[in-house]
Amino acid sequence: MSIDVRGVHKKFGDFVALDNVSVTIPAGGLTALLGPSGGGKSTLLRIIAGLEEADAGQVLIDGVDATHLPPRKRNVGFVFQHYAAFKHLSVYRNVAFGLEIRKRPAQEVRARVHELLELVHLEQFADRLPAQLSGGQRQRMALARALAVEPTVLLLDEPFGALDANVRKELRDWLRRLHDEVSVTTIFVTHDQEEAMEVADQIVVVNEGRVEQIGTPDELYDAPANDFVMRFVGPVTELDGALVRPHDLELYHENPGGGAVFGTVDRVARVGFEVRAWLVVRDDPPVLVTLTRTQAKALGISPGAKLWVRPVPGAPTVPTRSRTLDKVGV
Repeated sequence: MSIDVRGVHKKFGDFVALDNVSVTIPAGGLTALLGPSGGGKSTLLRIIAGLEEADAGQVLIDGVDATHLPPRKRNVGFVFQHYAAFKHLSVYRNVAFGLEIRKRPAQEVRARVHELLELVHLEQFADRLPAQLSGGQRQRMALARALAVEPTVLLLDEPFGALDANVRKELRDWLRRLHDEVSVTTIFVTHDQEEAMEVADQIVVVNEGRVEQIGTPDELYDAPANDFVMRFVGPVTELDGALVRPHDLELYHENPGGGAVFGTVDRVARVGFEVRAWLVVRDDPPVLVTLTRTQAKALGISPGAKLWVRPVPGAPTVPTRSRTLDKVGV
């Protein structure tokens, strides 16, 4: 079930939340709306769901104009960050709720709920209350409840935002596997670049109410449309007026040509398998270079070392609009 958002505009008072946004969500795909807090991504998701109405523009679901349809007629499943569980109902009854209010036959409800609880690995917790589950388990219950009514579109608003880092990692792996099994068109909102890059087929970068770029994770990382996308999707540093990935920089003892510039190592830090070195180049902010331990040892990287630095040939670079950039990874 494909989704087309065409020229959507939304204001809250004087604040422009969405400014002429157009996005196509392919059928059966897993699309991330990625961007900073307040950028408009959740507003866009809520307009697709029918929980907010756009001031202008259209939302088409599978070619049908759904712009003014209420949420219940859009056949979408919605999962919020904070679960929105019915605290007095068991896990089984929470998942069954949408089917029961649609007056589905009891036998059908039982079969569907048991199927979903198996799918999300909660079958042994069917009789527990939500408060008796961990955060990750409650979020899986919320996903099962959203899937119970067989939605054509699944919408997730920061689904893992309230969970700790380890549980988030586990659940995003699980979400990718779940999506591949159920094959429902899925859109999820996140401000976590790694989450979007790891899980999504397509990423829509949203900032200040506008779409900055739409593409696959590889396209955004390797061919960013502008300096905002370059900065937001992955680590960056600045060298000679351009943004570049720290791991796309090479260091030499002799001038290799190709636009290399001369610098002095200011600081070195080892972070796990990675070595980070900051070079002072002219009067610019220090340039961050990331290397493997083997590379750093071979070059003899230490504070005070004099080295030449340049981007790897073919590495993506984007001219910066500003000569100041916070040091990444400090």
